[in-house]
Amino acid sequence: MAKPLTDSERRKQISVRGLAGLGDVAEVRKSFNRHLHFTLVKDRNVATPRDYFFALAHTVRDHLVGRWIRTQQHYYERDPKRIYYLSLEFYMGRTLQNTMVNLGLQTACDEAIYQLGLDLEELEEIEEDAGLGNGGLGRLAACFLDSMATLGLAAYGYGIRYEFGIFNQKIVNGWQVEEADDWLRYGNPWEKARPEYMLPVHFYGRVEHTPNGVLWLDTQVVLAMPYDTPVPGYKNNTVNTMRLWSAKAPNDFKLKDFNVGDYIEAVLDRNLAENISRVLYPNDNFFEGKELRLKQEYFVVAATLQDIIRRFKSSKFGCRDPVRTCFETFPDKVAIQLNDTHPALSIPELMRILVDVEKVDWDKAWEITKKTCAYTNHTVLPEALERWPVSMFEKLLPRHLDIIYAINQRHLDHVAALFPGDVDRLRRMSVIEEGDCKRINMAHLCVIGSHAVNGVARIHSDIVKQSVFKDFYELEPEKFQNKTNGITPRRWLLLCNPGLADIIVERIGESFLTDLSQLKKLLPLVDDEAFIRDVAKVKQENKLKFSALLEKEYKVKINPASMFDVHVKRIHEYKRQLLNCLHIITLYNRIKKDPAKTFVPRTVMIGGKAAPGYHMAKMIIKLVTSIGDVVNHDPVVGDRLKVVFLENYRVSLAEKVIPAADLSQQISTAGTEASGTGNMKFMLNGALTIGTMDGANVEMAEEAGVENLFIFGMRVEDVEALDQKGYNAREFYERMPELKQAMDQINSGFFSPKDPDCFKDVVNMLMYHDRFKVFADYEAYMQCQAQVDQLYRNPKEWTKKVIRNIAGSGKFSSDRTITEYARDIWGVEPSDLQIPPPNIPRD
Repeated sequence: MAKPLTDSERRKQISVRGLAGLGDVAEVRKSFNRHLHFTLVKDRNVATPRDYFFALAHTVRDHLVGRWIRTQQHYYERDPKRIYYLSLEFYMGRTLQNTMVNLGLQTACDEAIYQLGLDLEELEEIEEDAGLGNGGLGRLAACFLDSMATLGLAAYGYGIRYEFGIFNQKIVNGWQVEEADDWLRYGNPWEKARPEYMLPVHFYGRVEHTPNGVLWLDTQVVLAMPYDTPVPGYKNNTVNTMRLWSAKAPNDFKLKDFNVGDYIEAVLDRNLAENISRVLYPNDNFFEGKELRLKQEYFVVAATLQDIIRRFKSSKFGCRDPVRTCFETFPDKVAIQLNDTHPALSIPELMRILVDVEKVDWDKAWEITKKTCAYTNHTVLPEALERWPVSMFEKLLPRHLDIIYAINQRHLDHVAALFPGDVDRLRRMSVIEEGDCKRINMAHLCVIGSHAVNGVARIHSDIVKQSVFKDFYELEPEKFQNKTNGITPRRWLLLCNPGLADIIVERIGESFLTDLSQLKKLLPLVDDEAFIRDVAKVKQENKLKFSALLEKEYKVKINPASMFDVHVKRIHEYKRQLLNCLHIITLYNRIKKDPAKTFVPRTVMIGGKAAPGYHMAKMIIKLVTSIGDVVNHDPVVGDRLKVVFLENYRVSLAEKVIPAADLSQQISTAGTEASGTGNMKFMLNGALTIGTMDGANVEMAEEAGVENLFIFGMRVEDVEALDQKGYNAREFYERMPELKQAMDQINSGFFSPKDPDCFKDVVNMLMYHDRFKVFADYEAYMQCQAQVDQLYRNPKEWTKKVIRNIAGSGKFSSDRTITEYARDIWGVEPSDLQIPPPNIPRD
């Protein structure tokens, strides 16, 4: 087979970025050499690849800075309503290539770097991922920043600058081992420290009620130092800001200890304050009630709200005074979006500032707060909902506890007036949960304190209304909305799959990159022989390239003609990687039973991180790797079945595996995956989905036609019916010989001969404690996988379905999602105004 083109070679052939002007190339070369000179002049003569990467990053950054300054001036002069997206996670990945793509610089940089005898792709690989998120929620925030800039919204992302992001995953003897992600070790060329905007954040202390109002006294202070990262829109010269806070101890921190001679101890204690921004909690869909985590949540909220209010007061227009003092117009100028409940403290903190500091009366302050804040719910799993012990609040944030009690009291008075005598309803709707340990239900606080509450896919938003927040929906139905998630087509098509982007541009032009619904124009080409051939060829090239990577990294020889069956996401029981495992074992047993039969060859790839404290998730990884050890070394199987665990799955690896996938596994138990966004990335990149009617799969089936996905298994109502009846795994186990055989093999140590009891916990869970009903969907899943095999034998029909999927994926652009947030929640209009680039004088 022909050697696959590198992305760099492919870009040379590509029209979508336009031809680089000679002037651009010369300018990039000159700038690159200048930056390299300043890097090397300091202490050495020989440049390393990392020196080249930093020289290029600084060259590209130069193109950002002028646009960044101009964008912020533009906002200052026009004083638009500003959108503040508050998130404890921003899973950005790498920035270099994304910035080149959005500024239209990629071809010029490619050519300039080539002329200098370097390889752009090799330099891009040097960049560390900014892994400041766990998975879907943090990556969604990153896509949203891209779309908000592309749509010309005056938007700011606010979060924490974790010194250590999501851990690096190593697989050692088949087990996950975590390593710290020291992503800042070599510096970060994209951020700018802004010490002039450093702000104090208070913790602990006591509350005193005085005739002049309430005082929060004797607090411990931690400083919040902002680091700004530019966020460029796509070819519109808009550059927004992501501001991440880092914790710093104040200089007088504990130095009173110095007076008793313990100066060294006092300085070492500064770490206690600075630990707040040290590390990202590595849990996805699981609440861990640690004090440090609550500190992180308050830290980002307190610093951000001070910043928001400073910017509101000092804006150019407003009251006659140069500084706004009246908060009446605050909701007209500020929208705060809470990405899940993690920034929920924005609600009591805004109340504290308005009532205690700005002396606004309570009812007015509450009206302002509600109009300003909006809440996105990301999960219905009970173990994921944040419920903080009241005792922890009392110690850490005593004033906020008072405010939450007051909010709750007024809320319950209102409910009691509407539903007299319904004590049970009051208990269900309270922000304070009574019990052995009194807790604060942060989701209830968010619903009460926001003017809009949304789920992230239609089915999820319905579940939110019908069960999770049913009582609140009955009280204020107008508050509840749906905003189906989306992904940015710049990173998830143009950047990661230039071959596919190019053949689409050849047929329908470039404007789909900012209006993804135009992909519908591909539908008439579904029978076009040349287009079918082109789509199949791009997929095959992507598979060859990924095969080469797998061979290099994993020393496993892959059959590039095999079906690439990919299941990548966080490891969690509800995502049902175990159902996939049972399918692999069943396939293996079928090949062993009838080796002469022809089977569709498959390479099954499973990847994802397990939270370090999540025992079952770690066992699932061990099971996948153990199955792989048996299957991959069985000469009878040959290259008909391979199992690869993709180590350290992250954004930059997703960008490589998704364009190469044939089959995308989205097999959560119906009613558990709020939306999913990986499903959308695979769809856009020409993989077919095997999945349940869960999350956004439902809408994907609607957009592409349900016959163009492989949908199987229980629907939400079937799951509920099975819950009513009582799920008995043993019934399924006894009834299905192939399932029984697979389970018996896992149980007997067939896949763990050196430790026959290794998987006892997995077997015990599946047989007796499986909340996610793996066996109940096994039969339907196996039948559906047989249909997948059957279609894969007919490459032309397979590719036609691929084209229908790509054509139907337009709805799943984050541009569409953000446009809906803007109009329905924030009350702003997207703008296609082009800010003039820095080299053109302003009007």
